[in-house]
Amino acid sequence: MSKLAEFRQLEKHLAEQLQALEALKGDDGLKKEIEFETKLRKLLEHYGFSLKHITDLLDPQTTTRRQAAAPSTSTRKPRELKIYKNPSTGEVIETKGGNHKALKEWKAKHGSDVVEGWLKK
Repeated sequence: MSKLAEFRQLEKHLAEQLQALEALKGDDGLKKEIEFETKLRKLLEHYGFSLKHITDLLDPQTTTRRQAAAPSTSTRKPRELKIYKNPSTGEVIETKGGNHKALKEWKAKHGSDVVEGWLKK
């Protein structure tokens, strides 16, 4: 499409939208809605409330829906420090998880049940 054709098409759309806007400006329903919104916002400002407060007041279920949609901010509790002591060598391993290299070697060599018995309370 040439620039001139594009320009004329946009100009036509703009004229249609301006005509629709002028029709809306004369609509009594729109004038009432604008007046209502203006008065409502002034009233909310006077009493220190927001639109959220009004929706919560009129429909309390919106609060529960908002809370259900919000992500949980809870965190996992920190892992406990576990201390294992090898009775034959006296070597000590301190770990918060089971992904410790030497602990895995002990479990492979002696068995998981035996190594868990070396856990110090």
